[in-house]
Amino acid sequence: MNPFELQKERVLAFSDDPANQLDQAYLLLSGLENFHVERGPHPNTLLIRYSVQHYSLEALEKALNREGFRLADGLLGKIKKHLIHYCEDVQYHNLKTPEPRTKNNSQEIFVKAYEHHPHGNHDDTPKELREFK
Repeated sequence: MNPFELQKERVLAFSDDPANQLDQAYLLLSGLENFHVERGPHPNTLLIRYSVQHYSLEALEKALNREGFRLADGLLGKIKKHLIHYCEDVQYHNLKTPEPRTKNNSQEIFVKAYEHHPHGNHDDTPKELREFK
């Protein structure tokens, strides 16, 4: 799997009330290891970067909700979040699943078969029959 596919960049949108929750969320999230947070592109937003190996958007949102933070919850935003949650969950579980042996061994099978045959240009046909036309 491409390691860049594991790195996620998301925007967390907070509701307007309570007023200072964005600063508190920034301080809280900036203390996490393997996690980057900065002010977002719009008011009441934070831009976060993380790896699916360490975090998921769903777990982060749940943790923020438990701490009393209120995220913006428009209909389109909810649909987008559910899609992101599903994709990250599948990606995380795929990381834990070993690849099927057929994909790993396809090249090894040919290499092992080739090792048992003599190398180079070997032809059992007598020389006079090879040149026969």
